[in-house]
Amino acid sequence: MHSISYYQEKMTHHFSQIVANKEPKNLYEPIEYILSLGGKRMRPVLTLMASEVFNVDCEKAIPAATAVEVFHNFSLIHDDIMDDAPLRRGNQTVHEKWDLNTGILSGDAMLILAYQFFENYEPTTFQKLAKLFSKTALEVCEGQQYDVDFETRDNVTIPEYLKMIEYKTAVLVGAAMKMGAIVAETSDENADLIYDFGLNLGIAFQLQDDYLDAFGNPETFGKQVGGDIIENKKTYLYLKAIEFSKAEEKQQLLHLFSIQPSENTDKIESVKAIFNASGASEATKKAIQDYTFKAFETLEKMDIEAEKKAVLKAFGENLMGRNV
Repeated sequence: MHSISYYQEKMTHHFSQIVANKEPKNLYEPIEYILSLGGKRMRPVLTLMASEVFNVDCEKAIPAATAVEVFHNFSLIHDDIMDDAPLRRGNQTVHEKWDLNTGILSGDAMLILAYQFFENYEPTTFQKLAKLFSKTALEVCEGQQYDVDFETRDNVTIPEYLKMIEYKTAVLVGAAMKMGAIVAETSDENADLIYDFGLNLGIAFQLQDDYLDAFGNPETFGKQVGGDIIENKKTYLYLKAIEFSKAEEKQQLLHLFSIQPSENTDKIESVKAIFNASGASEATKKAIQDYTFKAFETLEKMDIEAEKKAVLKAFGENLMGRNV
């Protein structure tokens, strides 16, 4: 097996070529642009890694990995439009750099392009990949709708929230890994287990993102600490605080999440104090740990060499070892 950086470089080189010099430019240049903005390329890396876990050269998994990343970036273009976001990875979003119509149309084209990459495989593999991809893509849309719905609801439950982050974030992580397994033509049991590994790791990762948004180190987190609090997002931390808080603290939290002050420092500190005092912070850390361990438990059931299990576990530990 290769290093994460090897997989990343392989995908970055590939992305620089997939729509180069295609016409019309106003359709394809935004696609080239969003794919060039980089990021960790975690999902396609997982597809390549999974193929090699099951003893197939990662070259064979590049089309499937490309489909995963093209779809992910398509969803980012449309998410940015829905959020009216000006920046993505520190650069202008597609709809800001071009215009709204270009963002919609280029995003649509990316969804179609993603499917086309599966055409590189034999019919049986193509069918399995396309079936998984369709299921996952629809779940991502469902997760995004749940997220939008939750913005105007005051009665979101913990199970609903976990379902939302599973669909919006984790299913694509699981699918990325299972696609590598499908390309490698491993057993259905192995393919399902590596999907579960990715799914649980994806939930743990998103819960950790919730936690780091409030309590992360601003220098290492990579985005504004307290952003979810400023936007009144009902994260796992918030829902646990509502569940655990006494009446007075609960009313204070509900009030704080109903206002948009021009200066947010006091609001952020007040909310964080309630998160800590209520036990929501510790409960969130425990949930992160539980889902991480759940992911690692699936490794023990996989029919692969011990060193491959160790590689996957090390990847998970590295992913979850972000600065808290």
